[in-house]
Amino acid sequence: MTTPALGSQALAYEWIKFRSVRSTVWTTVATAVLPVLGAVFVATTGSLQSDDTVLGGSLTLSVVAQMLAAVVGALVVTGEYNSGTIRTTFAAVPSRTAVLAAKAALVAGVMYVLALASCTAAYLVGDALLPDGRYAQGEPLPALFGIAASFAVAAVLGLAVGTLVRHSAGAVTTVIGLLLLPSLFGPLFGDAERWIAGLSPTAALEKLTQTSDAAADTVGSLGPWPSLLLVTACTTALALGALVLLRRRDA
Repeated sequence: MTTPALGSQALAYEWIKFRSVRSTVWTTVATAVLPVLGAVFVATTGSLQSDDTVLGGSLTLSVVAQMLAAVVGALVVTGEYNSGTIRTTFAAVPSRTAVLAAKAALVAGVMYVLALASCTAAYLVGDALLPDGRYAQGEPLPALFGIAASFAVAAVLGLAVGTLVRHSAGAVTTVIGLLLLPSLFGPLFGDAERWIAGLSPTAALEKLTQTSDAAADTVGSLGPWPSLLLVTACTTALALGALVLLRRRDA
């Protein structure tokens, strides 16, 4: 079987499994719904800070939604390890590189499309419900495309961690820690803070949403797009490390 055909077969298998597992489906649904609910909550409660933007306020719950995207990425692989079906997967598609690449392409693609639609809807809802002229609008374009990309990166990060840890609870705990800890500990590293604090997809997301919470001492002083490129590079490196380990150890 040629490499493209093998990749297509692996992707088809992964899509079937993705749609068949309740935990993955419902976590994905929650990822899509949360940003819109957050926009409605902020607008109806009047809890938006005066120095915030409509875009940032509307996407208040996007950070939580991004965490769920990372959880989805982890569950896509740890669910198979927990049930033992990973052996069946490797029997059907012997190339472990093709299996992991298919999983990565699937979670990244699903989360990108889902986040783009959900976050765009959340912004439109917030813009419609918030008082006109009271808050700065923000710049939704091209930021919304970067926001969607940060969800895709978070999902691949979860996949990489799940591949390394192979246990659902451990993988979920680890990936949420990776999303939150850089911002918490970045200020402790002095001049390196701009790099350390900006290492997680969450930091890039907060910058892209142009929220007033995205202070340099919590999410790093890199701009939103350089921050997104940095976390993408780090996530890619971790995913490649996970692939190396996956190919070396037994299922």
